[in-house]
Amino acid sequence: MRKIILGLAVSLDGFIEGPNGEYDWCFTDQDYGLTDFFKGIDSIFMGRKSYEMAQQSAESNPWKGMKTYVFSNTLKSVDSKEVELISGDIEKRVNELRLQQGKDIWLFGGAELLTSFVNSNWVDEYWLSVHPIVLGSGKPLFQNIMQRKRLKLIHSKVYETGLVSLRYRPD
Repeated sequence: MRKIILGLAVSLDGFIEGPNGEYDWCFTDQDYGLTDFFKGIDSIFMGRKSYEMAQQSAESNPWKGMKTYVFSNTLKSVDSKEVELISGDIEKRVNELRLQQGKDIWLFGGAELLTSFVNSNWVDEYWLSVHPIVLGSGKPLFQNIMQRKRLKLIHSKVYETGLVSLRYRPD
């Protein structure tokens, strides 16, 4: 079965976006393990807002060429053969995709989709890149989680920039 890996950058105070939706605080000066990560995935899950943001910067998307699944109850269509729209009751489709042959699946965002996946126990691994910055406000990584999730640390790496890469799996 393919794993669903939540992979996100997060500030030290737990935000995935700044107060104005900005990502300019994310380090881009080196690879930070992304090349190896991309070798192990071939699909990406994202919500409507993340998809629309990705469309604005389509040339610089690191997942260009990967099968993309957009979860939305408001979008009526998507504009690419590499993109599939998923709406309504998503459990059946997520389970079908996990059982397909292929590499792992990257759960990219956004916050509402992440919450649904965490609450449904669909996240097999959490990969958080903790950036050494305190934003003070913004969009929190976790919100509206219905019950505690105990996790086991499976890998960590500290970079000279102060970024800390943490990988957990449900315990």
